[in-house]
Amino acid sequence: MAYDIKLVKLINGDNILGKWDEEGHKLTDVAVLQTVPTQQGVQMMLLPFGYPFETEITGEIDARHIMYVFEKFPEELKTKYMEATSNLTLSTPGDLHNLQNLGGQGGMGSFSDLLKK
Repeated sequence: MAYDIKLVKLINGDNILGKWDEEGHKLTDVAVLQTVPTQQGVQMMLLPFGYPFETEITGEIDARHIMYVFEKFPEELKTKYMEATSNLTLSTPGDLHNLQNLGGQGGMGSFSDLLKK
């Protein structure tokens, strides 16, 4: 199932990521995006909207509380959100470019070669 992940700014100023429910006109499985200053600049953190009282990314926010919808935001942010909500690690096309060396210097060879070892 494909989700339409949206990054929005709420009327209270919070930046929220969630799965857009067109039928219900709301965001579900909402997470708040917080910026944390570091020595290297700024780091972004995704937290459950109800943190610290809720540790799971759940909940709903009605569209009437949305002030702004970001048209563009980093794809990496969508990937991190999906990882946080699904407990899976997702790969991107760039992650797969070194698979030819997976079996060592000469590669894996054939399946029958693998069984002979």
